[in-house]
Amino acid sequence: MILIGNGRVITRDSNHPYFEKGAVAIDGEVILEVGEESELKGKYANAEYVDARGGVIMPGLINAHTHIYSGLARGLAIDGNNPTNFLEILEGMWWNIDRHLTIDGTKASAYATVLDCIRDGVTTIFDHHASFCEIPGSLFAIKDLCEELGMRACLCYEVSDRDGEAKALESVKENGDFARWAAKQDSDMIAAMFGGHALFTISDKTFENMVKENDGLTGFHIHVAEGMNDVYDSLRNYGCRPVSRLLNHGILGDKTMLGHCIHINPAEMDIIKETGTMVVNNPESNMGNAVGCSPVLQMMAKGITVGMGTDAYTHDMLESLKVFLIIQRHNACHPNVAWMEDVTMLFENNPKIADKYFKKPLGVLKEGAAADVIVMDYKPFTPFSNENIDGHMIFGMMGKNCRTTIINGKILYKDREFVGIDEEKINAWTLEQSKKLWGELNNRSY
Repeated sequence: MILIGNGRVITRDSNHPYFEKGAVAIDGEVILEVGEESELKGKYANAEYVDARGGVIMPGLINAHTHIYSGLARGLAIDGNNPTNFLEILEGMWWNIDRHLTIDGTKASAYATVLDCIRDGVTTIFDHHASFCEIPGSLFAIKDLCEELGMRACLCYEVSDRDGEAKALESVKENGDFARWAAKQDSDMIAAMFGGHALFTISDKTFENMVKENDGLTGFHIHVAEGMNDVYDSLRNYGCRPVSRLLNHGILGDKTMLGHCIHINPAEMDIIKETGTMVVNNPESNMGNAVGCSPVLQMMAKGITVGMGTDAYTHDMLESLKVFLIIQRHNACHPNVAWMEDVTMLFENNPKIADKYFKKPLGVLKEGAAADVIVMDYKPFTPFSNENIDGHMIFGMMGKNCRTTIINGKILYKDREFVGIDEEKINAWTLEQSKKLWGELNNRSY
């Protein structure tokens, strides 16, 4: 048993949202009780005590869309790559990387991503993987790394025709094999979705193969209208807009999640709403790729569940929380919008999305919820209470404030040191893999 105390407790539980001097008791994989520390300390006197050192105790964060395959790209410049539009970014950087990514490269990318997530207080990830150099077994390799390091993860493979029919069929099969494995395991730590890249890289035949292989096992996780390429391709080649094309293929539904959705119109929003389909927004990535601002405010006004991801631009969900507010206000030319949508996405909708794939409640500290708890180093110099928690989150906290991370009742990171994880050994091996990848991309040694 673990007792986390000596801090302010933010629960995200509407019945008991805040304890000024609170504590969280954990028994195994679940939260046993949340309350005043003075009471819980006496009640669980024999529990292992985790000292928050006056910081903030809160639920672990959820990233609803990331890409492990980009884990080795930090600091990378590919010779001759100077993109001027979104398609050139994909072709010159990301597709180039995944075409050189072996199973070992995938493992190294997973190590880099998961360690950063743990450091930033992220306890659940929804990953969308691509490694067209070596597809078979890639999701299982990521799964193994997540299990080794203790990360809760929902995984899928990015089906695409961009490298030919044989690779597309391999990627369809990898999704199917992994989804069947996950269904048999019935784990509360590893789950599966069925992935797809953007519609402009997926033929009707491949969509049919995806639906057949999935056979209702799980929901789809697919990029939609991130760039205008998707819109133009759907209209020119299929006579409809992207969301209508997904509807026609039976892709939409209450377990399916659409990434980005920047260039969609009100009619497409209505289809998303009526099918119960979810959306995930990635504000920093959208700005970095210069693809536009997603109409999240309009989607949420229609009642669509929109969550928050990072697209691997960062692993810091609180950084995304800040940027979302800025891009939406800038786009609306209005300084008084997007606050409620911002915090709803991260703290309410991401847990709703996770509820579709994991058994125990996530993103909340209450009895019976998953024991995913983080401690943030944050000692405010202005009044701090239940009335202004979100203001402190948006303007005061960053992922790097995280000092302790507990996932599924296991202490993985305590007082800024990994527990039971040899970070130096992992980093050394990951560096060697990144040197191999960079060498292949640039035809020189590092």
